[in-house]
Amino acid sequence: MADGRGGARSGAGRPAGVRNKLTKAKKQTLTEMAGRYTEQALATLAEIMTDEESPAAARVTAANSLLDRGHGKPVQATTEIPHNQLPVPFTGFAIERAQPDPPATD
Repeated sequence: MADGRGGARSGAGRPAGVRNKLTKAKKQTLTEMAGRYTEQALATLAEIMTDEESPAAARVTAANSLLDRGHGKPVQATTEIPHNQLPVPFTGFAIERAQPDPPATD
């Protein structure tokens, strides 16, 4: 900067080799924190899925969530098409000016 401000400054930040002051409890990951509720969450999903009075969409979502957690999400299959069999790209329409009909001869 023209006025000499901004950018890296000597002595700024935590010195190299000094440990972070955050406690272990503050550093827990979201996965670890959510893991405490796994059994309760699965029970809730199972309850929604089996409740006949729950809306159908909620029951399907709960069933899919349970299947995803129990067996993993399904793998999406892909198919490779050989280069010589690729479809021809659409290039658009050709618009031509209409020509008047020739005069009728009787």
